Amino acid sequence: MSSDNKLLNGKSVLVLGASRGVGREIVQRMSGAGAQVLAVARTWHDPATNEERKFDCLALNAASESAPGEAFKKMNPDVLVVCGGAMPPMRPIPELSWDEFTLNWEVDTKMAFLFCREALRMPLAPGSVVIIVSSAAGLGGSPFGGGYSGAKRMTMFLAKSCQAESDRRELGIRFVTLVSYGPMPETEHGQAAINGYARYFGIPAEKFVESLVRRPTPSGVAQAVLDFAIASPAEGGSIFTVSADGIAAAS
Repeated sequence: MSSDNKLLNGKSVLVLGASRGVGREIVQRMSGAGAQVLAVARTWHDPATNEERKFDCLALNAASESAPGEAFKKMNPDVLVVCGGAMPPMRPIPELSWDEFTLNWEVDTKMAFLFCREALRMPLAPGSVVIIVSSAAGLGGSPFGGGYSGAKRMTMFLAKSCQAESDRRELGIRFVTLVSYGPMPETEHGQAAINGYARYFGIPAEKFVESLVRRPTPSGVAQAVLDFAIASPAEGGSIFTVSADGIAAAS
């Protein structure tokens, strides 16, 4: 972990899902490292000006078909960070409609697909890095949450497929997936997951949090993203986990 706050000087970074939680932490970490940052989110409620924030904002539904074109028109990034997504329904399969089950496919997976596809179509410049922030639910599954686990797993497959296409076309774009190992109570999404798991297993939420001995913090995930933005992994398409123990290659 570097303490140099100018390591991304001259670099442009586009962050999706940037208005809160891990996404907002990533924006702060990137701008603190000297990058020019464009923070994309469906809505913004922050009254601060761009100068006060030290980053630019774009209110945009990242899962809309036109979103990549609009975002890349404002910034052709050296680093694209795909973060955020819809809140899963947090109920078991028998209690879900098909629309609820597919919600995260229509938002999380779709925005990753649209932006990764556009990164290859433009294409982004050689040496660019696309970092998809995913969830450990995509590795081990979940007893509830609809199609969330499958949606997050698909983003991992997507990074590998896009890396193969980048290599085939000799584009020099690096794709990597960073998997957050466990829900984080510091975020709205994480707290909802914790409450849902606690209800499902019939235990207090505090007890469930105590079981998450390896859970990362939003700051830890943001630092891992920064590390990959500075020096991407040697093997493109790789999947890494980030936990309280640090970064590790997924088995």
